[in-house]
Amino acid sequence: MKGNDTSVNQITEGVIWKQLLLFFFPILLGTFFQQLYNTADTVVVGRFVGKEALASVGGSTAQIANLVVGFFVGLASGATVVISQFYGARDREQVNRSLRTAYAFSIVGGILITIVGILTASWLLELMNTPQQLMKDSLIYLQIYFGGILFVFVYNTGSSILRAVGDSKTPLYVLIVCCLLNIVLDLLLVVGFHMGVAGAAIATIFSQAVSAVLVTAALMRSDDIYQLQLREIRFFKQALISLIWIGLPAGIQSTMYSISNMVIQTSLNSLGTDTVAAWTAFGKIDSMYWMVNNSLGIAVTTFVGQNFGAGKYDRMKRSVRVGIGMGLVAAVAISGLFFAAGNLIFHLFTTDAGVISIGMDILRLMAPAYFLFVFIELLSGALRGTGDVMIPMLLTCGGVCVLRVVWILVVVPLYPGLRTIIFSYPVTWLITAVLFIIYYRIREKHFGEVRRS
Repeated sequence: MKGNDTSVNQITEGVIWKQLLLFFFPILLGTFFQQLYNTADTVVVGRFVGKEALASVGGSTAQIANLVVGFFVGLASGATVVISQFYGARDREQVNRSLRTAYAFSIVGGILITIVGILTASWLLELMNTPQQLMKDSLIYLQIYFGGILFVFVYNTGSSILRAVGDSKTPLYVLIVCCLLNIVLDLLLVVGFHMGVAGAAIATIFSQAVSAVLVTAALMRSDDIYQLQLREIRFFKQALISLIWIGLPAGIQSTMYSISNMVIQTSLNSLGTDTVAAWTAFGKIDSMYWMVNNSLGIAVTTFVGQNFGAGKYDRMKRSVRVGIGMGLVAAVAISGLFFAAGNLIFHLFTTDAGVISIGMDILRLMAPAYFLFVFIELLSGALRGTGDVMIPMLLTCGGVCVLRVVWILVVVPLYPGLRTIIFSYPVTWLITAVLFIIYYRIREKHFGEVRRS
C-alpha cells in the first residue's frame, strides 16, 4: 500500500547540493558528539582514578566493544538502505514492516549479545592478553557494558531509521543530550561516589538507555509513514532477509577493518614507545578527517536509497557526483590544514619533540592520500543505497583489509621501518579506489534497468 502523504520530500525534490549539506552537517556534528561521548569515560577515569583504570577502560575492553558494536552498526545499515528505498517510493506498508523488523532484530540481538558477552567477557579479555593487573577492572567494565548493550543496539537502529527517512537532526539532538548526561554522571559516580570503572560503565549504559528511549519516542510520535507502534514490533520474513542481506556485508567489512588495524598496531608496537605514542596522537588528529568523510558517506547512502526507491536515477547519479565533489574539497582542505598546523595540533597531545617529529612524518605520508578514500567511501555508500552490497564488500575487504595485511606480512619484512608500514594505507587506498571507480561506472549504466521488487 502506498502512502498518501503529499508533503514534499526534499531529498527527492530539493536542490541537491543544498539538501546534501543540510543533511550532512547534523550527521557530522553527531559524529563529533559520539567521539566526545566515547572519550568521556577515559578522560574522567584517567584523570581521577589512575592509569590502570584508564587502561582498563580504553584497552582491551574498548577493542572488544568496538568490534561488537561496529558489527551491529554495519547490520543496522541494512535497515537504513531498505527503509530509505521504501520511503522514497512512499510505500507505507513496507516502511512499517522494515521498521518493526529492525527494532525486533535489535532487541533480540541485544538480549543474545548480553547473555553471550557476560558469559565470555573473561575469556575474551584473556584471549587479548590483557595484563593481569588490569583484569579485574576490565572485566567489571566489560560485563556492565554488555549488560546494557541492548540500549546501544536500539539507539543505533532508531537513529539509522531516522536518517534513512531524511531526519539527521533528531539523532544529533539526542546525542548532545546524552553526551552531556554521560559527562555529568561520570563526574558524579567516578569523582563524587568513587565508584571507579564501574561508575564509568554505569554512566555510559544509563546515558545509552536514555538515548534509546528518546529515539524510540521520536519514531512513535511521528505523523509520517514511518511511525513506530511498540505493540506491533515483530519479525517480517522478507524484511528480515533484506536487512541481513544488505547489512551483513557491512558488518563483516567493519570487522575486517578492526582486524587489519590490529595487525598494523602490532607491527607498530615493535618500533618503540615514541612511535606508538606518535601513532596514538595521530589517530586522534586523523579522526577529524574520518568524521567528515564517513558522515558524507552516510548522507550519500540515504540520498541514493531514497531516489533509487523513487525511480529518480538521474538525480541519484547527480547526488553521487555532487557528494564526491564535496568530499574531494573537504579532503584537500583538511590535508592543507594538517600540513599547515600539524605541528601545533600535535602539541595538544604531547610536548615530546621526538614523538611530534615521528607524528609529523606519519601525517606527511597519510594526509596527501585522503582524497583517494573519498571514492571508496562514497561509491561504496552509493552502491549500498541501491542494494548492491556483496561486490563493494569484497572490494573493500580485499583491497583495503586483506591487501594491507599481506603488505605487513610480505613487504614490511623486506623493507622494515615506519614509512613502509604507513605506506600500506595510501597504496591500498589507491588500488581499492581504482577498483571502485571501474565497478561503479559499470553498474551506473544499469541502475534503471532493474527496479526494487
